[in-house]
Amino acid sequence: MGLPVSTLLMTTGFLLVLIGMWGILRHRNILRIIIGFGLVDTGLHIVMVATGYITAGTAPIIDAGLGIEQATTRAVDPVPSALVVTAIVIGFSVTAIMLAFAIRIHDARKTLSIDALTESKW
Repeated sequence: MGLPVSTLLMTTGFLLVLIGMWGILRHRNILRIIIGFGLVDTGLHIVMVATGYITAGTAPIIDAGLGIEQATTRAVDPVPSALVVTAIVIGFSVTAIMLAFAIRIHDARKTLSIDALTESKW
């Protein structure tokens, strides 16, 4: 008997969030910061899916195999999965915008280091 899948998913998700936060806070290159954001985003998606997961659960469809009285204990919660689908689309859009800004910064400054962007500091 190993770890439950939900525990493994939670651990993996939080580990990805920590690695992504380290990447965002530690690195000065814009592309590495964007990659860190992607790791945080993916880690949060895994954590959200893990919250709705039930070991040996089934789809939340009430039929002959799943009665109303068993639905609360055996059915997997579909709300976190639906939220993750929306979050994936939003995260993809935000990443695309960040990459577009990175390309514009590189065209204007010929660097991707945030240390070279001194006029944006206050």
